[in-house]
Amino acid sequence: MATALVTGASRGIGRAVARRLADDGHDVALGYAASADAAGELAAELRALGGRAVAVGADLADPAAADALVDAVEAQLGPVEILVANAGVNTPGRRVEEISLEEWDRLHAVNLRAPFLLARRVLPGMARRGFGRIVLLSSVAAYTGGIIGAHYASSKAGLHGLAHSLSQQASGDGVTVNVVAPALIESDMLPGGPDTRAALAESLPVGRLGRPEEVADLIAAVVRNGFLTNQSILLDGGRHPT
Repeated sequence: MATALVTGASRGIGRAVARRLADDGHDVALGYAASADAAGELAAELRALGGRAVAVGADLADPAAADALVDAVEAQLGPVEILVANAGVNTPGRRVEEISLEEWDRLHAVNLRAPFLLARRVLPGMARRGFGRIVLLSSVAAYTGGIIGAHYASSKAGLHGLAHSLSQQASGDGVTVNVVAPALIESDMLPGGPDTRAALAESLPVGRLGRPEEVADLIAAVVRNGFLTNQSILLDGGRHPT
């Protein structure tokens, strides 16, 4: 099995992905920004089940943090062979004229620049070893613009271009690069209160919100499949056909 680094692993989709990859027998590094207790508890839980797991903090808004995060993980678990770049931030819905430069820069730093820096750090080693999996977590906003704002949508859309480029560079060396774009998943990243969420659930063909575990199952399947690369998979309960 391989060593996996999952960013944003202390909650929501990242937490479910870390559990799922551990269930598949991988060693798992849980990247987190601020929730040290939650990440540490999950790492302890995975170790108690017989796996190898560590929690490593990193503020991915800092351009130096990506290399430092990978260095810390590899010192404890060995080379990163699976990267799930899940960490992301958003801000309440904004019209374009209301988006500050600071908001724009922070969202792009965490949502787009950090996945690029992480991939830049781990991809050469993956290629040398002849195996690697990179999965970038996008959003339906990359396709539709969404309701958060142009800063969020553009940061997520950029991941698709990044994956296309990386996959063309790396696929011949046994490294696959794909994007998973979840939407309307039950988590604290989903905006609105209970009434809003109920209305969103009713708007979906499947009649409910998605679960983090369902995103994790899809990512686990992507990781297992060496023939799937350069693809963007929208997981949204059938709302937006592609």
